[in-house]
Amino acid sequence: MNSANSFRMRLAAWLRPAPSSMAAGMRAAGHSPRMHALNLLWSFWLFLGPIFTHVGPGFWWSLTLGYPTFLLVFLWSCIRPSTEANGYVGAMVMLAGVSMPWNPAAWTYGVFACAMVPYQGSLYASMAKIALIQLVLVLEGISLHWPWFTYLILVGVCTSTGVGAQMGRINWDKTLKLRMSHDQIRRLAATAERERIGRDLHDLLGHTLSLITLKLELSRKLFDRDHAAARRELEEAEQVARHALAEVRSAVTGIRATDLAAELASARLLLESSRVHLDYGDLPTDLPGDVERALSLILREAVTNVARHADASQARIEMTRERGAICMLISDNGRGGIGQDGNGLCGMRERVRALAGTLTIESPRGRGTRLKVTAPLPILRLVETSHSPAGMPVDAALAATDSGQPAA
Repeated sequence: MNSANSFRMRLAAWLRPAPSSMAAGMRAAGHSPRMHALNLLWSFWLFLGPIFTHVGPGFWWSLTLGYPTFLLVFLWSCIRPSTEANGYVGAMVMLAGVSMPWNPAAWTYGVFACAMVPYQGSLYASMAKIALIQLVLVLEGISLHWPWFTYLILVGVCTSTGVGAQMGRINWDKTLKLRMSHDQIRRLAATAERERIGRDLHDLLGHTLSLITLKLELSRKLFDRDHAAARRELEEAEQVARHALAEVRSAVTGIRATDLAAELASARLLLESSRVHLDYGDLPTDLPGDVERALSLILREAVTNVARHADASQARIEMTRERGAICMLISDNGRGGIGQDGNGLCGMRERVRALAGTLTIESPRGRGTRLKVTAPLPILRLVETSHSPAGMPVDAALAATDSGQPAA
């Protein structure tokens, strides 16, 4: 039993992609190496020889020995360091050259070799390697007296496959660099925010704590000589401490607060890095602070769900004022099919309930998701003796407007 576990552990360690491997690069760019493995289905051409022509024992021997070797080289090209990639490309070309005399469809190995050519910063260098692979295959085809049109097919398939693979690697590289730049921006922003908080707390508490310490020392010295003066110093120290506590609470509230504009900018950054195009309309103005903070946090959670789970290419955020309420609609064209609430949706529902609002979700499978949040807005009542332009008190004007009557 222990030997079996040890074998599985060694196998898992051996199959773990190297940090600089193609599989690791695909994961870092947000792609699945398992989906890349589906390209192996194109190797079915290797088995079609008996359908089109008579084959001898060499055909079956070339498949028996060559195909497992092909699978092993393909696996190594995905999980081994990128510095070894050229060696696996060469091995694939050699496998094609050895197998083609017995299996004409073995030039398929050459197609995979073109797809495996690494991108190392120069598209011209990669295309030169692809052209060299094609030249080797064409020369062997000439030596085997293949018909002329087979060379056109070979060159066309190898070129399109190689160019497509190079474009994919260039896109992975750009996506990876974009994500790294976004992470760097977030780290710098977090560092700047920590420094700002440190400065604010120092400015806020440094003088205050020094003053409290001074007054407490003075009250200690006056305690035996002048009880009234000592009590007065203690009372002043207490007032200063209470004032400092109120200022700290106000500062912490400001630190925790977030606004919709900043959250929308963060949402655009997150979704664009996930290749989701975001549209949003105008933002409402003069929202109460607690409503804006709650909507911002709900928006953050919803956008995170779109980026992680929706598999969407487009998303839209709309905010409109309805009678006595603010409505926020977040929609996407992703997979939909939300069946039950996860932790994110449960948190959103709790925030909406705290606002005495409603949250509805429409998520038909395969047709995207629409999340609608409606939160009531408090009616502003002016206590001052302000009047409308027509001379009517503001409260009466608001009441008349709500009832549909003219405020004349």
